[in-house]
Amino acid sequence: MSDRYIDFANSSLGHRLVGALGLPTPVRLERWQAGRLRPVEGALLIGGGPLAERISVFANRLTDGIYRYGEQPASASEWIPGHGPKLKAVVFDASALQHTDQLKQLREFFQPLLKNLEHSAHLVILGRAPENLSDPFASSAQRALEGFSRSLAKELRNGGTLQLIYVGEGAEDQLEGPLRFFLSPKSAFISGQVIRLSPCATPVSDWTRPLAGRKALVTGAARGIGASIAETLARDGAEVILLDVPPAKSDLEALAARLGGRSITLDICAEDAAAQLIEQLPDGLDILVHNAGITRDKTLANMTPEFWDAVLAVNLNAPQVLTKALLDSGTLRDNARVVLLASISGIAGNRGQTNYAASKAGLIGLAQAWAPTLLPRGISINAVAPGFIETQMTAHIPFGLREAGRRMSSLGQGGLPQDVAEAVAWLAQPGSGAFTGQALRVCGQSVLGA
Repeated sequence: MSDRYIDFANSSLGHRLVGALGLPTPVRLERWQAGRLRPVEGALLIGGGPLAERISVFANRLTDGIYRYGEQPASASEWIPGHGPKLKAVVFDASALQHTDQLKQLREFFQPLLKNLEHSAHLVILGRAPENLSDPFASSAQRALEGFSRSLAKELRNGGTLQLIYVGEGAEDQLEGPLRFFLSPKSAFISGQVIRLSPCATPVSDWTRPLAGRKALVTGAARGIGASIAETLARDGAEVILLDVPPAKSDLEALAARLGGRSITLDICAEDAAAQLIEQLPDGLDILVHNAGITRDKTLANMTPEFWDAVLAVNLNAPQVLTKALLDSGTLRDNARVVLLASISGIAGNRGQTNYAASKAGLIGLAQAWAPTLLPRGISINAVAPGFIETQMTAHIPFGLREAGRRMSSLGQGGLPQDVAEAVAWLAQPGSGAFTGQALRVCGQSVLGA
């Protein structure tokens, strides 16, 4: 549904009135549009340590306008504050910062940029995982990047976002995929996140259709976020298989026909659901997206056993059982990608949702626990945790709660199903095996949770 406050705040009269009253002025975010060719449409600034030179190798595939601030990379044009172009994307390599006095480089680099950013600019800081460093001072300096990046993300205006990527040893060559995503409008509703990259041997061969030749199954795909995920996977080249409950058969078949895929109607909680699913997937799977989920909200004092059991069965037990069966049978092939749809409720909790929050936290735990055991097969498993997303379900939330949900984030608005779908599509890419066992929040840097 339309966010009337954003419409008003961005009108001529509304902008003046909102500014005079000191109210928040969220802007319309730039999102990925069909036909776009490059991740960055504008100037890209690269600076900092040795990883900057690694980025310069593929930077011309991101945009034509490449600039440097400082010595790295030497191959780019120098950007001068106040004289260079407005910046659409920024990457700063902070991986070489090892002592407290070196952290001043963060202020020296970013301070001059803040008044020179375009609308919906995307910033990324690169570092090294503190837990992997033997020097306590270096570990401390790298951990400081989290506080800095999360705070600076909250200071950005006009739809700007910022992420921190910890680059593991041997993962230096995995940067193109994450930067293509986090420097582009595909990550419009993601900000203040900390991502850890590890080595991955499976590259993307065609960035225009990164999922070409891969088979993807999406549960709960008939409408809403699930439908958007299916559409985005198909856009990126995947052959999509859409699954939902029998009552949704009509919508499911119509969407599958439009996307050139096929549909499966199945109750994922049925005792023989795993056997039925394996039978209908004789050619195997490369991508598995567990999107199906339900809510049955009540405070714990009023929670019925039926409400509790139903939510845990659909949201947590079914993904556990089905994924294990697909893995054990070999239906889920080596180098597959598994994405679990969690929620910030599973991170921060939510009144009246003890059952739902438990199920979504369980999915995050499942990704963390399964990730190391699946590494030998090259399989990654991650959770995506949406915040307030504009759907038919949130449209029925009472007005006051809906407005609070929209405004309680750094970006000051709700996300769209497309935002969740873009995150899932990125995690489904072959090269995203460098990212596993983690929870990626798609929440506009919500004030809820960590």
